[in-house]
Amino acid sequence: MKKSFFLIYIFFLSGLSSSLVQAQQTDIYFLIKKNFSIFSKTYENVALDYVDEIDPEKLMRIGLDAMLETLDPYTVIYNEAQNEQAEILSRGNYAGIGIEAGYRDGKVVIIAPTEGGPAERSGLRAGDEIIEIDGISTIGLKPEEIQTLTIGEVGSKVDISIKRFGVEKELDFELTRQRIEVKNVSHQTLIGSNKQIGYIKLSQFGSRSADEIRTSIIELKEQAELKGLVLDLRDNPGGILQEAVSIIDKFVEPGLMVVENRGRIAEYNQTFSTTEPIFFDAPVVVLVNGGSASASEVVSGALQDLDRAVILGEQSFGKGLVQIVKPLPYNTSMKVTIARYYIPSGRSIQSVDYTHEGRNSGVVKREASSNVFKTKNGRTVNEGRGIEPDVVVEVAEPNLIEISLLQKGAIFDFSTEYFANNSNTGFDDIPEGIFNEFKLYLDKIDFEFANETEDYLEVIRNDLAEVEGAERKIQELQEFIDLQQEQELNNSKEFIEKMIWLELKSRTGGQTARTNASLSKDIQLNAAVDLINNPQQIDSLLKGSN
Repeated sequence: MKKSFFLIYIFFLSGLSSSLVQAQQTDIYFLIKKNFSIFSKTYENVALDYVDEIDPEKLMRIGLDAMLETLDPYTVIYNEAQNEQAEILSRGNYAGIGIEAGYRDGKVVIIAPTEGGPAERSGLRAGDEIIEIDGISTIGLKPEEIQTLTIGEVGSKVDISIKRFGVEKELDFELTRQRIEVKNVSHQTLIGSNKQIGYIKLSQFGSRSADEIRTSIIELKEQAELKGLVLDLRDNPGGILQEAVSIIDKFVEPGLMVVENRGRIAEYNQTFSTTEPIFFDAPVVVLVNGGSASASEVVSGALQDLDRAVILGEQSFGKGLVQIVKPLPYNTSMKVTIARYYIPSGRSIQSVDYTHEGRNSGVVKREASSNVFKTKNGRTVNEGRGIEPDVVVEVAEPNLIEISLLQKGAIFDFSTEYFANNSNTGFDDIPEGIFNEFKLYLDKIDFEFANETEDYLEVIRNDLAEVEGAERKIQELQEFIDLQQEQELNNSKEFIEKMIWLELKSRTGGQTARTNASLSKDIQLNAAVDLINNPQQIDSLLKGSN
């Protein structure tokens, strides 16, 4: 009798639980339907009846963006051009002409042609201003519109008209689109005094990232007996999670959990473990900074938690949220956050507050974690702060003068002009006197620095325009500001000379030459080399004292 009662009780609880789940599902679907009805009717009324003419598409996009802005910054809608970019990352290639372009004073300028691509083979250079694409003026075009004009079918033609400094007439080029492989490994080389340390720069986690890492290691091993490897993940925003797992797989033994996804929906909960034998067993140093995010933090965090690599540089970004892309009508899509990453120690990568600042959020914020997490060897690591390096080596942030020069393209444009007049030079080192020539160039173009003090002074000048003697005092202030600005410019001499030199190297030998030049003056990389040359220090760091 008791047994029958117990079975009935179990069935009752089971039925009750099932009923509760069904009720909750009914509630959520009812709420969705109810609020969607209100929203759609409001949208219709405004679009049809508002006193002024309404752009229905723009109105809807504002509404959608406002809704998503109450969530995390990574749940977004992709328009057609953005959707194509996401597909390129997934595919790992596109049919185009191979250029990286940017804007300088409203003009579309080639930043760098892809090495071996149609643009480079045809003679297009960094600094060339694109005037027309297939007869369409580039004035006022958005980046996605430029992309649409240059991407097409393999073998199709595209006409490009450019202006080049030092050449009076416009130059016309007919380019044939080809399949351009998007490289995840943007650079690899041997470094160190004996050239026995491998260096690999991984710029993103796109399709075939892990295969590219494996190929790079094989090629470096063929050139030298490697005593260590530097994996550079600085400014790598992330990408495909499975590629990150496969990269970790190259450095640790099989059967280890490296990342776990935990979400609200059961089907999105996943655990990823290593499956392959160790491919590279020498010391590894991973470089990270504030631009290292998502999959970069999965790799660096897992290798830190497993005490397989020393992490060097600056604290990473702290993006530990998992997204998937879901298709939407009319060749659009949305990226939606479905889970959080947790790495081997059990900690979350995500910085605590991921909501949009200053906005009411529909998401409950997480509290800062006071939990203690340990690596495989018992070292203490923190949660909610991204990945904190084992060895901190900070790089000075550009000051306001340097930011102004970079943002307004003064260094880029000067380098274009200087190269046009000195194109036979190899630029093996920073050209003598280049800083003084740059200052003369700034005077010639009447360059205006972004300076709040100048803005305040102009306000004072306008307010005191009628006050006797005020202009003389204001002029004295102006002269003082000019002297201070000159001093700040002189204090930035080393930075400016380096940036000009790198631009000149890119014009003589492409991005490879530029990167090699920048590595020679990279303090974080030099610290990594010193570390690999001191294996006892690496052992001590990974062993820890706690």
